[in-house]
Amino acid sequence: MHTNHALLANRRSFIVQLSLGSTALLAGNAFAQGALLAETDAQAVALGYKSDTTKVEAKKYTKHAAAQNCKGCQLYQGKAADAAGGCPLFAGKQVSGNGWCSAWVKKNG
Repeated sequence: MHTNHALLANRRSFIVQLSLGSTALLAGNAFAQGALLAETDAQAVALGYKSDTTKVEAKKYTKHAAAQNCKGCQLYQGKAADAAGGCPLFAGKQVSGNGWCSAWVKKNG
């Protein structure tokens, strides 16, 4: 009888741990997705971020080229097919795949 009680306690513990782990994974995924970065965000303004690379001020950012966008940047964490993805420069927020900022670095490969 004592063995059944221990087994039941272990089963409960396992289910609780499994639930907590799943919740943590879902919360982490939601955080990773984050809100879309606003061009008015202080960090975005500091780096000249535009959600549309064609709207970048050419006179101010002379090294910008129309073909440069977040999807082609080494820092972009989204997939090529994603409309938006994470960027370590804007923690917790998503950048537009078609966006650009002055920290743009050509993706390897």
